Amino acid sequence: MRGARAAARPLLALFALLAVVHLGALLGGAETLAHLTKPALMPVLAGYVLARGGPPLLAVALLLGCGGDSLLLSDAEPAFLVGMGSFAAGHVCYLVLFFRGRPHLDRRRTVPLAIAYAAACLGTVALLWPDLAADLRVPVAGYSLLLTGMALGATRAGLRVALGGALFLISDTLIAGRIAEWPQLPAPQFWIMLTYIAAQALLADGLLRAERPPLRVGRPVAVADEARTRPAGADHPAAAGGSATREVR
Repeated sequence: MRGARAAARPLLALFALLAVVHLGALLGGAETLAHLTKPALMPVLAGYVLARGGPPLLAVALLLGCGGDSLLLSDAEPAFLVGMGSFAAGHVCYLVLFFRGRPHLDRRRTVPLAIAYAAACLGTVALLWPDLAADLRVPVAGYSLLLTGMALGATRAGLRVALGGALFLISDTLIAGRIAEWPQLPAPQFWIMLTYIAAQALLADGLLRAERPPLRVGRPVAVADEARTRPAGADHPAAAGGSATREVR
C-alpha cells in the first residue's frame, strides 16, 4: 500500500507531461506523437487514482474513457459507435459515484440547473439532427441524453466535479459538431482534447477529495484536557452543574 501511494505523485506528473506533449503535438501537427500519447493519458490517471486509494469504479470510468479515446482514433463509423458506447459506460460509472454520497448542492438550485442542462441537450440534438448521417442520429441523441445526465449528476459532488462534467459536455459537443461538419474553431482537435483532459482530471480530483472528507473531532482538545484534570466524579452531569459536553461538527 505504501509503495502504491509513493507512486501517486510521479504518476500525476507523468499524466501532466503526457497532457502537455499531446496538446503540443496537436498544435504542432505531429500526428504520430498525438496518436501515441492519446491512449496513454487515462490509464496513467487511473493508476494515480488507485495509488491514492481512490474508488476502483473511478479507475474503471477512466479506463473506459481510454477505450473511447483509442477507438475514436479511427475514422470508421463502427469504431466511432463502439467508442461512444465505451464513453457511455464510463458515464454510468460516474453517475453511480455521484449518487453514492450526500449531495453538495442545495435542492433549490437543482431544478434550474436541470432545466438549463435539458434545454442545452434538446437544443444541441435538434441542431445536430439534420446534419448527422441517418444511422448516427438515434445513437448520438441517446448518448447526448446520458452525457447530459452525467453532467447534471456531477453537480451533486462539489464544484470541481461539476466543472468536470460541464467540460466533458462541451468536449463531446465539439466532437458532435465536427461530425456534423459544422464550422470549426482553429485547431479543433486541440480544443476537444483540452476540454476533455481537463474534464477527466477535475472529475478524478473532485471524486478523490469527496472520498476523504475532513476529519471531524468529537471533543475539542481543550475540553479533553479539562476532563483529564477534573476530580473523580466531576464528569457526572450533576457535578458539572448540568452542563452538556460540547462537540465540534
